[in-house]
Amino acid sequence: MGLLQALGLSRDRGRRQARVVRARYDAAQTNESNRRHWANADALSADAALDPNVRATLRNRSRYECANNSYAAGIVRTLGDDTIGTGCRLQITADDRAANTIVEQSFARWADAINLQAKLRLIRMTRARDGEAFVVLVNNPRLREMGLPSLDLQIIEADQVYAPFGAEVDAVEPSRNIDGVIVDSLGIPIAYTIAEVHPGSNAGVASGLGRFRRLPASQVIHYYRPERPGQHRGVPELTPALPLFAQLRRYTLAVLGAAETAATFAGILYTDAPAGGEAEAVEPLDPISLERQSLLTMPMGWRMEQIKAEQPTATYEMFKREILNEIARAVAMPFNIAASNSAFYNYASGRLDLQVYHKSIEVERDVIRRLILEPILAAWLREAVLLEEAIPPRYRSMSRIPHQWMWPAWPHVDPQKEAAASNMRLASGLATYAAEFAAQGLDWEAEFRQRAREQALAQELGLATLGPQQDMEVADEDEVVVDPDEDDEDDEDATEDRRR
Repeated sequence: MGLLQALGLSRDRGRRQARVVRARYDAAQTNESNRRHWANADALSADAALDPNVRATLRNRSRYECANNSYAAGIVRTLGDDTIGTGCRLQITADDRAANTIVEQSFARWADAINLQAKLRLIRMTRARDGEAFVVLVNNPRLREMGLPSLDLQIIEADQVYAPFGAEVDAVEPSRNIDGVIVDSLGIPIAYTIAEVHPGSNAGVASGLGRFRRLPASQVIHYYRPERPGQHRGVPELTPALPLFAQLRRYTLAVLGAAETAATFAGILYTDAPAGGEAEAVEPLDPISLERQSLLTMPMGWRMEQIKAEQPTATYEMFKREILNEIARAVAMPFNIAASNSAFYNYASGRLDLQVYHKSIEVERDVIRRLILEPILAAWLREAVLLEEAIPPRYRSMSRIPHQWMWPAWPHVDPQKEAAASNMRLASGLATYAAEFAAQGLDWEAEFRQRAREQALAQELGLATLGPQQDMEVADEDEVVVDPDEDDEDDEDATEDRRR
């Protein structure tokens, strides 16, 4: 009996277990051609990779580009404008219509008083430029003087949230304080340490420089986008594009410098005569003044030629488009939006790019709803119920109130087709009026009441009113009939033009 039999193994099985399989991946190989490219790859954790100094450097460079680069500034502002638009509206869908209207109107007055929509746009722009924004729920006594809930929003820059030193830690383990974000054993934020004064401020110690306040997580909204598990701080969304902004600037300066150099010299004198040949003596690099609209004579044996820019100026526009397209991809924005130029788009490609862009905006709106708007509404309701006697006490709990947020609708490129599709969905029962009006950022109850008032006034004044079916019939009568033969003639004319 052999060793394999004593171990209960067959010879073939032992041979299979002894064989070692070594799988190889080209991307995992390190050689002389890719060593420098992967030199900065590391195995750090998310929080370790986002060292405070690294994040500070990225923030400062991103702010610098947004302050000095028109494309960077336009991209960040467009993100804020497209995401928030003119602002979202609260719609309560509970059974008590009177109470719903009171809550919606009260929240709208409070939102206008604190300029909520502008603050939301600033928060979105701050996250794109700085990587994160902190919103502190504070008490503003001026609002109470106006008869409104005193809840207000204080937007804090990321520079003010960091781990204090020494006794300021308040006996919290340093490993639990991740640069100002205090987490529990599960890594869930429970508090934040926020500097009373911005560390980059010119204010002195008397103004609170160097002092901190520790706020519970329920009072602070941390708006950032985690890209890795265990990540507690954010980086600018423009981070991958920052080197591209620098390349675009350098290339632009190089092309401009070449053009300026060529335009500085009207021309140069050169000779084809060999050394010691017959040619008049000319001082090297001696400037010659030229008069406009005059004929010139050259020294014997010399000719004049104008300097040409050797930079590839003809490809500058193409290079610029490709760089901007790559920059805009970092924030899921199409080129025509980032460059504010659709000259190279046709109808189909422009519409397709906008659909992808709008999808990313819808995802971001949902994040803003869950992370920012819902906590704000819950805090506002707790105070509004006590202030507004007409609001039922059961409205104190947000979980008991069915509601939704109405965002501004995207304008359709073909309103007629969109209206026809909406009518088709309603007629087939695949949609409701509430859903169709919500898609346009409108309140279906308010629109129905307005329509009823308009029809009542029209009847009172003896004006004819049109219903939805009549509207469709009128639209059908106004449709343009296209003659197929005419299309064929147009195609033949176009073909003949191409032949010519």
